[in-house]
Amino acid sequence: MTEPATAFIKTISPEDAEGRLKDLYNRVKGPDGRVDNILKAHSLRPPTLEGHMALYKNVLHHNSNQTAKWLLEAIGVYVSLINGCDYCVEHHFEGLKRLAANDSKADAIRKALTEALSTGLISCPELTAREIAALDYAAQLTKAPASIMEVQINALRDAGWTDGEILEINQVAAYFAYANRTVLGLGVTTEGDTLGLSPSGDGWDHQ
Repeated sequence: MTEPATAFIKTISPEDAEGRLKDLYNRVKGPDGRVDNILKAHSLRPPTLEGHMALYKNVLHHNSNQTAKWLLEAIGVYVSLINGCDYCVEHHFEGLKRLAANDSKADAIRKALTEALSTGLISCPELTAREIAALDYAAQLTKAPASIMEVQINALRDAGWTDGEILEINQVAAYFAYANRTVLGLGVTTEGDTLGLSPSGDGWDHQ
């Protein structure tokens, strides 16, 4: 079967997958049996698919994370907006809406983050000063990583973040730099994807 073009490079469909790739697809597929295009982009090299999924699951969706999952998704949306990655913006905005369980809040956050691209300032009554501090750090890390100094970490501490939570914020921002470049560098599209699915519980399957 010829896989519809969802990237600039060849990808292997779930129907044509064999061996290790088939096993990985079975682990990450959604309830409709589909595999997200960002994951299929790795299909010619299954080990990188496995590595990508392990990083994604542990950084963004591990049950031991202390930072609110909706805020981690908001960080992903903001980093992706900065990097111009519409694929990740649309996927993770749907995740933000689901986890926030409040569409108007999610819409207000997306509007504020989009406006901040030009103003450099996040203004949103739905976000606390503590949450804005996390988003500002993620933005600086994305735009100018070499500019991060201990003063930025101290600012996060002053805003009420623990060092473990700062690590979580850092890793989500760093993960999206990787994911955005995977998508943009390989021309991955949302064609056929179900937006907003994410791993559930301890597994990799998307719900």
